[in-house]
Amino acid sequence: MTSLLPRSTKVLKPAIAGLLSLMSLSSPVFAGQQVIIASTGGAYDRALREAWFDPFTRATGIKVVTVAATNAEMRAKAAAMVKTENVSWDLYLDGEIQAASKAHREVTEDLSEFCRQFAERKDLNANACSAGGALLQSTATLLAYRSGNPGEPVPETWADMWDTQTFPGGRAFPNFDDPWRVMAAALLADGVSRDKLFPLDVDRALAKLDQIKPAVSLWWKTGDQSVQGFRNDEYTLGQIWLTRAKAMQREGLPIAWSYKAAFLVGDRIALLKGAPHRENALKLIAFWLNSPAAQAKACEALSCTPPSREAIAMMSEEARKTMPQADDVRDHVIVPDAEWINANAAQLLQRWNEWVR
Repeated sequence: MTSLLPRSTKVLKPAIAGLLSLMSLSSPVFAGQQVIIASTGGAYDRALREAWFDPFTRATGIKVVTVAATNAEMRAKAAAMVKTENVSWDLYLDGEIQAASKAHREVTEDLSEFCRQFAERKDLNANACSAGGALLQSTATLLAYRSGNPGEPVPETWADMWDTQTFPGGRAFPNFDDPWRVMAAALLADGVSRDKLFPLDVDRALAKLDQIKPAVSLWWKTGDQSVQGFRNDEYTLGQIWLTRAKAMQREGLPIAWSYKAAFLVGDRIALLKGAPHRENALKLIAFWLNSPAAQAKACEALSCTPPSREAIAMMSEEARKTMPQADDVRDHVIVPDAEWINANAAQLLQRWNEWVR
């Protein structure tokens, strides 16, 4: 059986080596303890539990308790708990863009000092651990569609999403506190080139969305809701997370996707200020960053890109083929302007809420 610990600890600093020695099956130190992490539930949580949470519990005796919530609910709950000094969660998963925002910094602990221990890890991405949290994975929000018979035309671009004559059926878009990706898709569908996408022309985006609004049969608020909507034939084309599309494909559902209509996104593991099980939470984060095999197993199931290059090498050739390739990123995949999005988040949300209701 492949170890869940790195194949070599020679490059690790003494602090990491000491941490790993504590996390042994024979140590009773952490018996009966727990750590509480909030995430979006469903297939995503199941993959993380099998690859990360359960191995961590076996190694440390620390139980991982999960709380399911939408992204908007997690941010609101985290802010409320910290403000009232009544914090019951330890960790929550936040988007990489939000993790760079002022609002995120106000409710989460700065992990810069914790991250120093990973500075010499050659296998980890340079941004694997930062002030706003540790990188869980990188993936995409993209155009997914119900696959048909071989030879039939398939939607590839956001313009195809708007083409209801060539590609009939219901549409699905996310509807939560992060509307930039829907507006960006509308602008790309309207002919804006990707190098001119930011700053977003909100008026033009909403005008384009007016055209497709009657065809939208699902405004999903959670990744699991987007999955259930596809299972129930509520939509034929949708803007959803690649991790959810991949999970459905593994279930045998007739779904495919296009990297010609994709935005590069990711999740970070954030530590709440005043976390009740702070030390256990840090151990859970360290276990993830120190475990290429755990990262590989999770991203094998979710078609995400793990923070460790060793983890990528452990994944199957089939799984690596479903990840965005260098040509996709160079030619098609949009890397969002996080600084602009964070600076304009309140205005974007206000305009979105006025339009979508």
